[in-house]
Amino acid sequence: MLPQEFIRLKRDGKPLPGDAIAAFVAGITDGRVTEGQLAAFAMAVFFNGMSRDEAVSLTLAMRDSGDVLSWAELDGPVVDKHSTGGVGDNVSLMLAPIVAACGAYVPMISGRGLGHTGGTLDKMDAIPGYRSQPDNDDFRRAVRAAGCAIIGQTGDLAPADKRFYAVRDITATVESVPLITASILSKKLAAGLGALVLDVKSGNGAFMQKSRDAAVLAKSLVEVANGAGLKASALMTDMNEPLASAAGNAVEVVNAVDFLTGRLRDPRLEEVTLALAAEMLMSAALASSHREADAMARDALVSGAAADRFARMVAALGGPADFVDDCRAHLPVAPLIRAVPAPADGFVTAIDTRGLGVAVVALGGGRVRPDDPVDHAVGLSGLAPVCAEAVRGEPLAMVHARSEADAEAAARAVLAAYDIGPARPSPRKPVSRRIGPST
Repeated sequence: MLPQEFIRLKRDGKPLPGDAIAAFVAGITDGRVTEGQLAAFAMAVFFNGMSRDEAVSLTLAMRDSGDVLSWAELDGPVVDKHSTGGVGDNVSLMLAPIVAACGAYVPMISGRGLGHTGGTLDKMDAIPGYRSQPDNDDFRRAVRAAGCAIIGQTGDLAPADKRFYAVRDITATVESVPLITASILSKKLAAGLGALVLDVKSGNGAFMQKSRDAAVLAKSLVEVANGAGLKASALMTDMNEPLASAAGNAVEVVNAVDFLTGRLRDPRLEEVTLALAAEMLMSAALASSHREADAMARDALVSGAAADRFARMVAALGGPADFVDDCRAHLPVAPLIRAVPAPADGFVTAIDTRGLGVAVVALGGGRVRPDDPVDHAVGLSGLAPVCAEAVRGEPLAMVHARSEADAEAAARAVLAAYDIGPARPSPRKPVSRRIGPST
C-alpha cells in the first residue's frame, strides 16, 4: 500500500490492516516514508486515535524495526519498570538494584530528560566513567555481573521509534496516547522483557496532569503490552510535588546513594519505590503475595544487598569501584550552593512542581534544545515537602548553581513555586491506584 493511501485510511477513520502498519513502519526505518508523510500520519492518529489491535500492530512493528534482545542464558526472570516522567524522580536508581537483589534481572533502558522532567540517563552520566550507552556485549556482561544495568537506547533498538518521535516532537503530536504507548512499549519489548511495571504519574509536575488522563494512558499501556505478549501492570503515582528532596542530576544520585545506604530516605520516595519493587517481584513470580514481595524488597534495602548491587552495576559499566562508599568525592559539585529562605512562618501547602523542574533546566541541568550539553552539578536539594513546617529565614531548598545570577534566578523560581499557609494540609497518597490486565 502506498504511504499516502495508508495515511488516507487513518485520516478517514478507517481501520488499518496489520500488514499495512508493518509496511509503513518498515518505510519509516529505511527512509521510504518521508518526514512529511510521517507527520501527516501522526496528526491523523492524534485526531482519530487507534484501536487496541492497531496500537498492538504498531508497537510490534516498531519493536521489530531493529534488534530484539534475548536473555535466555539468565537463570532468573527479566523484568523492568518505566516511568512517564517527573521531577525528583530518581526511583530507577534504587529500584533496579532492589529488585536485582531479590533474584530478578533488570536490563533497564532509560531516557534522557524531556521538557521539565529529569532523565535517568542524565543522572547516570553524572557518575565519572559510567558508560550509559555500552554495546550489547558490555550491557549483557553488566546485567550478569550485577543483576541490573541502567543504560540508554542504542541505535539498534527500535530505530523506527527514534525517527518517529523526532517528527512527533516538532509537530505537536507528542500527547497522542496510542503513539506514546507504541513508543514506550516498542523499546521495552525490544529489550526482551518477561514483565513490565509502569509508573504513570499525574499532577502539576507530570505530563498528564489530570488523573483521568493518566488513567487512560495507564490502561492503554497495560492493554497494548498484554496484547503484544508482555505481562504488564501499572501504578498511578502522585507528582504534585517532587518525589525526592533533590532535583537535578548529581544531587539526585547523592540522594539515591543515601537512600540505598540508609543515610536518608525521603518518605514519599520510599513508599513509591517499594510499591513498584513489590509490583515487579509479583510480576516476575518471585513472590506469591504483596506482603511477601514488600518484605523481600525491604530486606534487600535494609540488609545492604541493594546498595551492593548498585555498586557492582556502576563498576561493571566503568564507574568508580568505591562509588557507593564515597559518592560525594566522585560527583561534580557546583561552585555556588545557596539557601532559599522561607519568606514566612507556616506550612507548605502546595508546590508548583513543574516550576521547580523548569528552574533546574534554566540552571543548566536540562536541555532547551536536543543537542544542549547538561551540567550535571547544578540543581536543587533539601526541598521541603508539602505539609512541612516553614520557619521564616530557614531554608526551603538549597540551590546548586554556576553563577550568582543563576543562583538568584533559581531562588526566585523556588519562592514562586512554594505556597505557604497558616494550616497544615492533608497529605496526598503517593500511590493512588493499580491498573492491571483485569482493571
